[in-house]
Amino acid sequence: MTQRVRAVLITPQHTMLAIKRIRPGTPAYWVLPGGGVEDSDESLEAALHREVWEEIAGRAEITGLLHTMDSDSEQQYFYLARIEEWNFDERSGPEFTRVDRGEYLLEEIPLTAEGLDAIDLKPEEIADKIRESIADGRLTTAAPERG
Repeated sequence: MTQRVRAVLITPQHTMLAIKRIRPGTPAYWVLPGGGVEDSDESLEAALHREVWEEIAGRAEITGLLHTMDSDSEQQYFYLARIEEWNFDERSGPEFTRVDRGEYLLEEIPLTAEGLDAIDLKPEEIADKIRESIADGRLTTAAPERG
């Protein structure tokens, strides 16, 4: 069974980093940074750190597991994490070199219900879970303190 890890990366400005995917013939949608767990990864958290580095050249502080999703062929783990610095221009993931994969654009999304409603975050189940976490205050405790 394939395992994937993704991060709700919360910035000091209390925004969430999301990747806008643009593919020919498909409406734009957004995904959270992350990807597949590799055999060489020591843990799910190690895989997430590697993926965050590959996708946005950032270092995340994982604060907890937000949600898991299971299907017949895949398990996905969605973590809450703080991030202070990143450099999308320094990303190194192999998917970025393939022209046939379309565009990847990093965006800061306001960590509010309105911010989530303004984008088509996939999968919908995690978008709903983030909305719930905003409403009940769980994301407030995961957010970096404002200076």
